[in-house]
Amino acid sequence: MIQRVAVIGAGTIGASWATYFLARGLEVSAYDPSPDGEAFVRRFADTAWPTLRTLGWVSAGANGRRLRFYRDVGPALEGAQFVQESGPEHEDLKIALFAEMDAALPGEVVIASSSSGLLISRVTERCRQPQRCVIGHPFNPPHLIPLVEVVGGAKTSPAAIERAMDFYRHIGKHPIHIKKEVRGHVANRLQAALWREAIHLVVEDVVSVADADAAITYGPGLRWALMGPHLTFHLAGGEGGMAHFMSHLGAGPVQSWMDDLGAPRLTAPVQQMIIEGVAAEAGSRSIAELQQWRDRKLIEILKASASP
Repeated sequence: MIQRVAVIGAGTIGASWATYFLARGLEVSAYDPSPDGEAFVRRFADTAWPTLRTLGWVSAGANGRRLRFYRDVGPALEGAQFVQESGPEHEDLKIALFAEMDAALPGEVVIASSSSGLLISRVTERCRQPQRCVIGHPFNPPHLIPLVEVVGGAKTSPAAIERAMDFYRHIGKHPIHIKKEVRGHVANRLQAALWREAIHLVVEDVVSVADADAAITYGPGLRWALMGPHLTFHLAGGEGGMAHFMSHLGAGPVQSWMDDLGAPRLTAPVQQMIIEGVAAEAGSRSIAELQQWRDRKLIEILKASASP
């Protein structure tokens, strides 16, 4: 049973992970080179703790103070039974960091990277034991969103995949196994596909930035909080389910929509158009205010989705 986790890289993602691990009753040793790294993690945990308690995700006996913070990687790894790396999204940096961690840890310890898009096969190219390394990509914020994408590399062992999946499952996450390495993994690629078409529709002056967002928020996004696109369209097929949906709409209307999707380029003018549109949509609300609003709504959705 894993009792101690090392969080290597304790910025926004790492601090969120650390907070969740603490809430689940684990001991956490964290490392970050930032001068105010420890203060940031502890502030994050103090702020998020009431939310986790409201959701019922704070285990009996869990203590947000079971956190040790280090300014060197080596001491943070001592005694760790699982490692969650959440450093900057730079391949060269991660390659060096994984080589350092791999050299310092016993062979049975799984090293998981929170990387949102890098390939673990490349990140571990200097590791002596790449078979124990995986991607364990959370969705932001990790202390609230259940999804974790687990991806193995060319040399990752099935046992490491299984141990990572079991660990995430045990602490209340919803891990999915990505069977093949692709840049961006799966959820980010699905997000990118939707955003690409949203940008295309804005560029083509079909819709404003705010209304493109509203089309999701007040439409499919409500359903997607409960079920994904395949199950959604299965219900759209009525009593005949997906088979009826495919025979009735698949090869005709839906295929024609797919064929007509755009492929915009994020040129400087396009970027500026989106930046200005988002600024108008956000209005006077600051990033902090939007984050607080998002988290309040996430709590409500999580509570609702947990109900029978």
